Amino acid sequence: MAPIADEQANPEFPGQHLGLPKSGAGSLAGMGRRIAALFVDWLIALGIAAMIVRSGQASSLTLLIWFVIGVGAVTLFGFTPGQYFLRLRTVRIDAPVTVGFVRALARQALLVFVVPALFTDADGRGMHDRATGTALVHSR
Repeated sequence: MAPIADEQANPEFPGQHLGLPKSGAGSLAGMGRRIAALFVDWLIALGIAAMIVRSGQASSLTLLIWFVIGVGAVTLFGFTPGQYFLRLRTVRIDAPVTVGFVRALARQALLVFVVPALFTDADGRGMHDRATGTALVHSR
């Protein structure tokens, strides 16, 4: 039984324990692409906030817009604009269905604190994804 426990503790590739492929569509996204997608989403929210407020004091509004974009886009489409441009998608790992509003809301709420995204599990998922039963994967 020791080899099985060792295999579970040290997966050959990120996402193996989740039944995800090693590479290609459906494989877990790396930290660099996840950060880049977050950056694109933040820039979009910053641009929208700047058009509304027209001053340098748009930080709270930027956060609110980023939050709403994240919840709405993941609920409706399964990806945010930044994830779309970087060919990523947010999926549920427990069932082949859409993420849904409640999970998208919880995931985005945890992302507001940033820290859960910085800590990853053995499969490379952020703690916000682990808590909501989701994963950020390559869409193609």
